[in-house]
This record gives sequence, structure tokens and C-alpha cells, in this order.
Amino acid sequence: MPKASARHILVASEEACQDLKTQVEAGGDFADLASAHSDCPSGKKGGELGEFSPGQMVREFDDVVFSADVGTVQGPVKTQFGFHLIEVTARTD
Repeated sequence: MPKASARHILVASEEACQDLKTQVEAGGDFADLASAHSDCPSGKKGGELGEFSPGQMVREFDDVVFSADVGTVQGPVKTQFGFHLIEVTARTD
């Protein structure tokens, strides 16, 4: 079964998410930005979510994590929780 590891930043608005993506793309540290801005408890760990399989996260999140290139930052991704920036850190098929 496929498995992936990812980290994310969860915020309330698409605009805030896009602003954070711009900061990451300009060289900002993903983990530092997650610690400072994420509404998810994982923010305290730099946004790290650990390893998971398909179906353990909401569908919109899974769709990105199990299709995006490893090491790229994806988003904004809208879910029932808000807007996410997602970085797939590892994946096995």
C-alpha cells in the first residue's frame, strides 16, 4: 500500500495561504512559517504530519499528497478545515 510523509501549513483564508506560499518560494523556511502561522497543532512541529496511507486524510489532501512531486509545495488546497500549503516529503508506492 502506498505511504507518504508530508508537512503542511493550515490557515483560514486563501489569501493568507497564497502569501505564505510566496514566502516559501522566496526562500522562507517552511517549518518556521508553519510554527508561526499554522492553525493546526502540527505547526508546533514545523507542520510535520508523519507517515500515512491513502484514506487517513481528507480526500482533497490525499489527492495532492499522492499525486504531487515529492519536495514541491502545493496549494492553496481547500478542505473543510481551511486552506493548506502542502509539501510531500516522502512517498512510497
